[in-house]
Amino acid sequence: MTGFGFSLAATDGQARAGTLLTAHGEVPTPTFMAVGTAGTVKAMTMDQVRATGAGIVLGNTYHLMLRPGAERVARLGGLHKMMDWPGPILTDSGGFQVMSLAKLRKLDESGVTFRSHIDGAAFHLTPERSVEIQHLLDATITMQLDECTKFPATHTEAAASMRMSARWARRSRDAFVKRLGYGQFGIMQGSTFEDLRAESAEALRGLEFEGYAIGGLAVGEGQAAMFSVLDYAPQMLPTDKPRYLMGVGTPDDLLGSVLRGVDMFDCVMPTRAGRTARAFTSRGIFNLRNARFQDDVRPLDEGCACLACTRHSRAYLHHLFRCEEMLGPMLLTAHNLTYYQSLMRGARREIVAGRYEDYVAGVREGWARGDV
Repeated sequence: MTGFGFSLAATDGQARAGTLLTAHGEVPTPTFMAVGTAGTVKAMTMDQVRATGAGIVLGNTYHLMLRPGAERVARLGGLHKMMDWPGPILTDSGGFQVMSLAKLRKLDESGVTFRSHIDGAAFHLTPERSVEIQHLLDATITMQLDECTKFPATHTEAAASMRMSARWARRSRDAFVKRLGYGQFGIMQGSTFEDLRAESAEALRGLEFEGYAIGGLAVGEGQAAMFSVLDYAPQMLPTDKPRYLMGVGTPDDLLGSVLRGVDMFDCVMPTRAGRTARAFTSRGIFNLRNARFQDDVRPLDEGCACLACTRHSRAYLHHLFRCEEMLGPMLLTAHNLTYYQSLMRGARREIVAGRYEDYVAGVREGWARGDV
């Protein structure tokens, strides 16, 4: 078993290529984490997830604490065994889902009291309990409990929220059980205010987390505002630790964020899009329900190695969605995750070669050219 760490292999401007070292294996970065909310990547077996090129997946503390329960997961051998994923797993803290899904929420210094959106059962999630749950799940990477600041927020509102998260960061850090090859990430907050982001980063650096996340983005501010924050926020964090942008995003979001120094990403977008007939491709986004695909015998995306592209035509995929056959979402989810992983592999290759900006320009040119 190796210790937890991050080694930087190359930089190209602010873009970074590195390797995340964990107890459950190594992960080349930049990397996209497939989202396995309830211990499964929707419409995929873990063998299929591995086939996309994924090296790390994400689990959800909020959903798993409700069903089947963290103690039950521990009795069943932990999340790695239960979901058949021996590689690294990052679990979010549950803070975002409490704010977005739970009912009758009450936030105070101790934590968050809420009722389950499933059956109304009452819970009290504290920083300590969030960390305990993630320990019971056997998460390779544990996230601190934070408050995801709403958008828009005034400077006063964002400051109060960020400082609450900073106090929770210390409590989360104190509760974390250090083990060889396991790590914990702190979460930077501060909305779109540079001075608050700097204050948050300073507080987190003092706690010496194994990695750092940038939270509070992709919450409605738009890409331009997000990139404006990322023009400075990653550089406020240690250069020798991984940087994780939470909940992002589109392929263009990923490319632009890597350009600004981000190493890790997660988002439900590729899997959710796959279930709703939307395909991310080298020629832009396709809606496979559109009638123009009904006689199209071409592969979905030339050069893609997934089953949807190598074994089936666009016409067949169109047919599956029009008939509401479950194979359609399965094939398209696999394709979208494969496409995201190929983008990240290409990013790493071109950062090492010192050609990352040219790579981004070429990918964007392909999207602009469209389906010709």
